[in-house]
Amino acid sequence: MLQEPTTAASAGGTNAEALQQMSFGAMIQHFDALSWIVFITLVVMSAMSVYWMIFNAVKNMRMRSRSDRVMTTFWETTNAQDAIRYMEEQPASEPFSKIALDAALAASHHQRNEGSRLVESLNRSEFVDRALRQAVTRESGRLESGMTLLASVGATAPFVGLLGTVWGIYHALIRIGLSGDASMQAVAGPVGEALIMTAIGLFVAIPAVLAYNFFVRINRNTYNKFDTFAHDLHDFFATGSRVGDLSVKR
Repeated sequence: MLQEPTTAASAGGTNAEALQQMSFGAMIQHFDALSWIVFITLVVMSAMSVYWMIFNAVKNMRMRSRSDRVMTTFWETTNAQDAIRYMEEQPASEPFSKIALDAALAASHHQRNEGSRLVESLNRSEFVDRALRQAVTRESGRLESGMTLLASVGATAPFVGLLGTVWGIYHALIRIGLSGDASMQAVAGPVGEALIMTAIGLFVAIPAVLAYNFFVRINRNTYNKFDTFAHDLHDFFATGSRVGDLSVKR
């Protein structure tokens, strides 16, 4: 009867030691080569996804703060040369000004080459339209920076973590087979490694998936703005006035 408290205390101490083996620090100490590869891969994936999250967030904030001002200034400037000069002053990362400049350059190039084979093969409207399509495609492609990586991290990080999970469970089974001991203290380390690897994989994947979906929605709205602005530019450089302005005059 007197030995029961001692036995209970001993069991409690054993369980406490087993739980300590499931900590992150203990897991690091027992990593083998494959475990280190999985862990470093997840850390690198997390770092790259965080970088592109911050990069795209800052880029979209800057673009949204400038885009409306750039388009409004372009249409409100009565002198075409002043409007083009304003577009040239915009940063290289500002897409709407680059689309407008490409349209202006195409219209000017077509006008300078009147009477040549260029004019015979493509009229002014077709030439400007081709330039605008290329500009919109180029600027749309720039919006996709880092999106492939975010999608890849979101899709593969859980499986990379799962590899670490399977490897940890494999170690636990090996330890049970060698020692014949299936107690908590015997398997706590490998099982802890497996659970932590799963958690890390999810921690890396979930923010990447959420960020990817968020930026896809923002980019979709930006694509629509590109198309609207490009159509207005085409009307302006092909006819000398926006469609809305023509309808008002009529």
